[in-house]
Amino acid sequence: MSSIFDKLGPVVQRHQEIEESLAQPEVATNFERVQILAKERASLEDLVGIARKHKKLLQEQQDLSALLAQGADPELSQMAREEAASVEQQLSDLAESLRGALLPKDPNDARDVIVEIRGGTGGHEANLFAGDLYRMYTRYAQIRGWKVEIMDSAPADQGGFNKIAFEVQGQGSYSRLKYERGVHRVQRVPETEAQGRLHTSTATVAVLPQADEVDVKIGPDDLRIDIFHAGGHGGQNVNKVATAVRIVHNPSGLVVVCQDERSQFKNKQKAMAMLRARLFQAETERQAAAVSETRRAQVGTADRAEKIRTYNYPQDRITDHRIGESFHGIPRVMDGALDDIIGALVVWEQAQLLEGVLA
Repeated sequence: MSSIFDKLGPVVQRHQEIEESLAQPEVATNFERVQILAKERASLEDLVGIARKHKKLLQEQQDLSALLAQGADPELSQMAREEAASVEQQLSDLAESLRGALLPKDPNDARDVIVEIRGGTGGHEANLFAGDLYRMYTRYAQIRGWKVEIMDSAPADQGGFNKIAFEVQGQGSYSRLKYERGVHRVQRVPETEAQGRLHTSTATVAVLPQADEVDVKIGPDDLRIDIFHAGGHGGQNVNKVATAVRIVHNPSGLVVVCQDERSQFKNKQKAMAMLRARLFQAETERQAAAVSETRRAQVGTADRAEKIRTYNYPQDRITDHRIGESFHGIPRVMDGALDDIIGALVVWEQAQLLEGVLA
């Protein structure tokens, strides 16, 4: 009879192959290859540990069955039966642990993240909502002990943002914030609405895992770097000195701009980080047979119908349309209390993944 533990055979074999590869001199001297193999090995350690424990418990179970079959004295037989029941429970618990361990791991979960928010449909109110979302994520980051740093921003004249991109550094930042990508819709009465009419607008959120230089190969001839004077907000020094950086990636046509820092060097560093993140995400999606244009894949066209979540202020209700679940307490959520919503999304995703694994 087939068992969930049968799925561990190929895992143990692959783990052994990696160990043998790492022991080879030609591999040990190849830093990038060692990194890749070590990362893969680490991802298999939990499953290999379960396989070893399963093998040990099966052996104990067989030994106890043999002891009971021999017809030992009643006291010893009773002890063997109690021990066998304990082993059976341990095997059951181990099967449950394996179900969780078999869930496909997102290889980007341990990465830091770049979040980009843009005002969508709805004019001025959409830009204000983009600002509200930015504050919500920065407060959530503070609660989690993560560091936030603005990479690029285009403040709107009447408040909020046309666009803002920021980096979030901290353990688990991508694993939590990745559920935020998509179109967010808000329904509320604007402060400037004299008639008290409900207004609907949207903002888009793109979430990109940070990529290291080893993840993305960018040749010096692939780039065109322009230095120019920053515009808009930022103070006299930012506008007066040519510190803004625009980087064009010629092979893909991707363009990134960073002008929030007073230092040209820092702006270039941030722009390169944004470029690597976008190229990395595009390549990840290409390999997964998804669309290769990152932001469009995540946020669509920002049309009101393409929504992942609706914030209904008059009814104090937030509805996540992916799981069909509603939450109350908009002021609290907008002040960073996102864990209930994200936690529900994690459970929903894990249930779907496990169903696929066990199918």
